[in-house]
Amino acid sequence: MTAKPPTITTPTAGPDDPPKLLLTPRRAAEALSVCEKTLYNLTRRGELPAVKIGRAVRYALSDLQAFIDGRKGGA
Repeated sequence: MTAKPPTITTPTAGPDDPPKLLLTPRRAAEALSVCEKTLYNLTRRGELPAVKIGRAVRYALSDLQAFIDGRKGGA
């Protein structure tokens, strides 16, 4: 039996709050279990898209999941 890989869950402040669609670089790095420098390098190389809102950089949960899915298979 093959175990289903874990998915990225959306952090929320409470049960009535809407799920967060974008993560800060710190949270995105934590979700991928990498350091922020690695996250920025992946973004700079075009391997992981980022969303800019003004001067803020955010990462979409769907982009993080797509990045993970694209890395599955061969190591």
